[in-house]
Amino acid sequence: MTSDTILPQPTYYDEVQRKGYTRRDFVQFVSMMTAFIGLEQSAIGQVTKALESKPRIPVIWLHFQECTCCSESFIRSSHPIVADILLDKISLDYTETLMAASGTQAEDALKHTMTKYKGQYMLCVEGSVPLAADGVYCMIGGKTSLQILEEAAEGAAAIIAWGSCASNGCVQSAKPNPTKATPIHKIIMNKPIIKVPGCPPIGEVMAGVIVHYLTFGRIPELDKLGRPKAFYSKRVHDSCYRRPFYDAGLFVETFDDENAKKGYCLYKVGCKGPSTYNACGVMKWNGGTSFPIQSGHPCIGCSEENYWDNGRLYERGSSFAGFGIEASADTLGKIALGVTGAAIVGHAVATNIGKSTLIHEHQEEGIKSEQALND
Repeated sequence: MTSDTILPQPTYYDEVQRKGYTRRDFVQFVSMMTAFIGLEQSAIGQVTKALESKPRIPVIWLHFQECTCCSESFIRSSHPIVADILLDKISLDYTETLMAASGTQAEDALKHTMTKYKGQYMLCVEGSVPLAADGVYCMIGGKTSLQILEEAAEGAAAIIAWGSCASNGCVQSAKPNPTKATPIHKIIMNKPIIKVPGCPPIGEVMAGVIVHYLTFGRIPELDKLGRPKAFYSKRVHDSCYRRPFYDAGLFVETFDDENAKKGYCLYKVGCKGPSTYNACGVMKWNGGTSFPIQSGHPCIGCSEENYWDNGRLYERGSSFAGFGIEASADTLGKIALGVTGAAIVGHAVATNIGKSTLIHEHQEEGIKSEQALND
C-alpha cells in the first residue's frame, strides 16, 4: 500500500457507533434533520440509509475575512451528533479553526485532501475574500485568500458559502469597502454554490445542508439568491411570535418604554423581519432556546444582501410589499383588530406550532419505524 492509496471512508453511522451514541440517538438525529430540510416522514428511511451506507464526504473548510461565528454556531447545535460527528470528522480533513495540526502539517493535510479526493470533496468557505492591494489583507501560509480559494475550488464537487461574509460580503464589504471584500459566488463561477447566509447561520441549518447533499448527491433547491428554500422561503415576520402585536398596531417606541416590557412588536425600532427570509423564529439558536427578537432585539436582516448598507439598524424601514395592512405601521391598529388581524394572528401561531409539531412527529415516526424493524 503506497502513500497515494485512497482508504475507504467510514460512513457517518460508523462514526456514530465509534463515538458511543446509541441507535436511538442516531434515529432521533436523522428524524430531526429530515424535518429540518423539509422532507416528509416517508423520507426518514432514505436519509437513514444514506448516513448508514454512504462514505463520509471529505470536507475542506476555509476561513478568510470573518469572525468564526459560523463555526461557533455549528458546534453549538441542539443535537450533539451535529458537532461530534459532522464537524469532528471534518476537522480530520482541513479547517484552520478546529484542526489540531498547524503550520506545515496543516498545509499538508489540505494538499492531501485536494489531491486524494479531487472532484469528491465539499469545499466550505467562511468569510469574504479581499481583492484590494493584491489580497494582502488576508493571507495564510504566504498565499492570499484568492489563491487559496481558487486552488481549493478547482477540485471541489460543490461549495458551501457559510454565513453572510462568504455569501454576500457582510460588514467587510460595507461602503467604502477598503479591502474590496468579495463574496465567493463573484469569484468562483464554474461550481455549484450553496449560500447559507446569516451572522451567523443557525447550526441545524448548516447541518441540514450537508445531510441533504449526502442523501441525494446534489445541492438542495435554491431561491433566487442561491439560498436553500427549505430554510429561507419564509420571512422572519411570518413566524414571529410578536406578529399579533404588529397586526394589532402595538409597537415598542423606545427600548426602555413600557411597550418594550410588554413584548410588543419591534418594527418601529428597526426590526427588519418583514423583509428578511430566514428560519430564526422557528428553529432558533442554542437548542431552540431563543433568537434575537425573543431576546428583545430587532432583526437586523443579516441573511439579506447588503443589509449593512440598507439604512440604520435601529430605524424603522420604509413601507414594504405584502398584505395591505402592512403599508403603514401608524395606521394598523383599527384595521388589524378586525377579521383580517384575527386571521393572520392565527396564521402566525399555526406557523410556529406547525414546524415544532412536524419535527416531533418525525422523531416519533423514526423511533416507531426502528422499533418495528427490531420486532
